[in-house]
Amino acid sequence: MTGVDHRSLRVPEGLDGQRIDVAMAQLFGLSRSRAAELIADGRVRLDGNDVSKSERVLPGAVLDVEIPAEADPLEVVPEIVEGIKIIHDDPSIVVIDKPVGVAVHPSPGWRGQTVVGHLAGAGFRISTSGAKEREGIVQRLDVGTSGVMVIAKSEHAYSVLKNAFRHRTVDKTYHALVQGHPDPLSGTVDAPIGRHPGADYKFAVMDGGRASVTHYETLEAHRFASLLEVHLETGRTHQIRVHMAALRHPCCGDLTYGADPTLAKRLGLTRQWLHAVRLGFEHPETGDYVSYESSYPDDLQHALDAIRDTH
Repeated sequence: MTGVDHRSLRVPEGLDGQRIDVAMAQLFGLSRSRAAELIADGRVRLDGNDVSKSERVLPGAVLDVEIPAEADPLEVVPEIVEGIKIIHDDPSIVVIDKPVGVAVHPSPGWRGQTVVGHLAGAGFRISTSGAKEREGIVQRLDVGTSGVMVIAKSEHAYSVLKNAFRHRTVDKTYHALVQGHPDPLSGTVDAPIGRHPGADYKFAVMDGGRASVTHYETLEAHRFASLLEVHLETGRTHQIRVHMAALRHPCCGDLTYGADPTLAKRLGLTRQWLHAVRLGFEHPETGDYVSYESSYPDDLQHALDAIRDTH
């Protein structure tokens, strides 16, 4: 959505002496925070002069406001995203290596880059099945999680893959560097996950949550942390992070779920140490089993090397 709405009104007697952001809220139906943004952007004039948000208005003064149309938060913006690698591409699917800091698709509150935006910008035609902002998306990775994921290009592939994820026939393998040493060294966490009652951006193990099953085994045990291989039976939001935190072994660097900030700083981590290393499934067209892998990105490899060097 583009364009600018130009509005001009005289300040009525009833607003005499009010702050200009309050007056704008009354006259134009804006929130005070939106009014403050427009003032800061130089889009507001009082009798032809620039203003500050604390300025007071007088009756009869002419208030000129430019109100740009706000972008649709769910609009897919085509743009090439540096760091996204194409692992495999055929008429049915495209498999990518997603870097950290990229969302899979647009959502309210997210202003950053997206996988679907990159694919659109790079000229990929993907399935039109699913909601407009996440067409072709059959799985998701958190913004702060990197690794391999598949996107459907054909409608048939979307249907087959969506069904495979729903029926848990897709092999999803992650590596996680967690604090301490899980006991037992290999095991299963079967605990329901729901939205955290005290913070809507977090999740937690809780009664009444959705069934969630995580299998893990220790690959390496070091002084301060363990490298785990994790297989997901279900695919809940933040599942590995929540289950590891529930075991009191949060992913290194995952401050949201209780990781030690001192250790995170020592390892140079600014996000959770969690990577989708492997994805296996039956190809939606051929029926053959296919598997794709992603190596550790530089920040995670650096942190793992630092843990390995700790004695």
